[in-house]
Amino acid sequence: MQRYILRKRNYITLISAILIAIAFVSKLGFSNVFIFNIALIIASVLGVAPIVIQAYQALRVKVVSIDVLVTIAVAGAFFLKNFEESAIVTFLFLFGAYLEQRTLNKTRSAIKELTEMAPETAIKQIENGEFVEVDVDEVDVGDVLLVKTGAKVPVDGTVLTGEGYINEASITGESVPVSKKEGLGVYAGTILENGTLQIKADRVGEDTTFGRIIELVEEAQDSKSEAERFIDKFSKYYTPAVLLLAIIVWVVSRNIELAITILVLGCPGALVIGVPVSNVAGIGNGARHGVLLKGSEVIQDFSRVDALVFDKTGTLTIGNPQVAETRFYADNSDEVSSYLASVENESDHPLAKAIVEYIGDTKLYSVENTDVVKGGGIIALVDGHKVAIGNVKLMEQEKVPLNEQARADIAQFEEKGNSIVLTAIDGELKALMGIRDKIRPGVKRDLQKLKKLGVKKLIVLSGDNQGTVDLVAKELGLTEAHGHMLPEDKSAYIKELQDKGQIVAFVGDGVNDSPSLALANIGIAMGSGTDVAIETSDVVLMNSDFSRLPHALGLTKAIARNMVQNIVIAVGVVLILLASVFFSDWMNMSIGMLVHEGSILAVILNGMRLINYRQRGHSS
Repeated sequence: MQRYILRKRNYITLISAILIAIAFVSKLGFSNVFIFNIALIIASVLGVAPIVIQAYQALRVKVVSIDVLVTIAVAGAFFLKNFEESAIVTFLFLFGAYLEQRTLNKTRSAIKELTEMAPETAIKQIENGEFVEVDVDEVDVGDVLLVKTGAKVPVDGTVLTGEGYINEASITGESVPVSKKEGLGVYAGTILENGTLQIKADRVGEDTTFGRIIELVEEAQDSKSEAERFIDKFSKYYTPAVLLLAIIVWVVSRNIELAITILVLGCPGALVIGVPVSNVAGIGNGARHGVLLKGSEVIQDFSRVDALVFDKTGTLTIGNPQVAETRFYADNSDEVSSYLASVENESDHPLAKAIVEYIGDTKLYSVENTDVVKGGGIIALVDGHKVAIGNVKLMEQEKVPLNEQARADIAQFEEKGNSIVLTAIDGELKALMGIRDKIRPGVKRDLQKLKKLGVKKLIVLSGDNQGTVDLVAKELGLTEAHGHMLPEDKSAYIKELQDKGQIVAFVGDGVNDSPSLALANIGIAMGSGTDVAIETSDVVLMNSDFSRLPHALGLTKAIARNMVQNIVIAVGVVLILLASVFFSDWMNMSIGMLVHEGSILAVILNGMRLINYRQRGHSS
């Protein structure tokens, strides 16, 4: 019976409204006091039923909720035969709860929109080579799928054949179509705007990037910040305090109507709902703009950040370095190139890939006894020769002599902003390569936005040489630049800033810099939906889009401001209402409940403004 009444609460609200209307029409239009009273009595009893049930459920777990206060107030008004106020108070309370739920559902629209974007079917290749439409749950890793123009990509996968343009707004927040062809990755939930693709399923179901995004947004919107936990604790004691105040007023004044009016006016509804609605709306906005904020706690810290620390490669730069200059110190440069390519072909490092791409087709030798030197380079045995490839530090460690000419070349390369890769064979320097990475387009403008948002320090930490890092810092207008930094050096530097009382955010690729991402107050991953980036960080900028960073910071500051505004509105309204009881003669239960519900709607609507938040100067 209790569940049935609660399920029909909206219908009860409507019936109460009709009965109240009938009551006033009968009294004002036909002077029929009997129908007036009967209609209001029925409206009061009907309206208070769901409120009583919720009050009872709260008291069972030893919580004095708002419903308890309203139940007592309505019962008191009914006892005083003030049926007009008892009916109006119950109706306003139920109608306010209805509007509150409706508007709250809108703030959770990010999850709803994301869920609606989730693909439900896929065109799968079966054993005889034909393609048939199946439920997306029937797709397994390794299956070959066909995606036609206008269809949603059903899984995370790799393009096998075909070309087309895909709208990746559901993943990155960016609606500009992205070209896809053989060998490139695609994401579930994105839309193929033109072309036809055959893809191999790499991740399916909840394991896809899209599935993880939905899960993260749900978790974030359900999480509670420190402010929310405080308000929950505060209301736990505040509500009984209001009840105690009402009892004291009744004992002192013997005015039960005044006491039950205080019960209604002191309800902390707007205070309880104000902070969560700001968080939920803000997290939803971020999800639609390619920014994943992983919880309410993240918002609090990020909004007060003092220092932003950046990794260089793949964060401030594109992460696609290319060989810009070379010097050979041997006559057999082809053989040196072959040895170099053979070793670097074994590595996934961006510099190694740049070297292999630069050398191109060449004879490759078998590589043995490979030893990766952390922060230095790589040593291996190639065709019976010991080959060392890396920076100056590695050459010194391997006691490879660097003559004046080599040192002059290294200095010249570094001045031009090159990363240095030296190659030594059997203890003799044979080659020097300068590798450069391009700065991301628009990064300088975005960094200026971060400064305007109040970030005091913009710092770059890199394993690259100091000369290259200084050039990048100078070009971008950064506060500090530190080169030759190993992962543990970066972590130590972040710890040093934190020990000085600064709130530090670290921005990296989520792979090599996971210790720094974990240690910083806020870890921000430039991750194109990668598992490591999503798991390690507090904030994920989808598709490695640096321009999302100012939006993310501006959004968290707007959420923090919005929370404060809602708390001020909630507390201010309660204080004004309580003061009006004692210092005016116009306040009563009905007016108090109307203002009370109005304050709840005010904080919800204020919070909902965050759904449409946009960073100034950002058009996406």
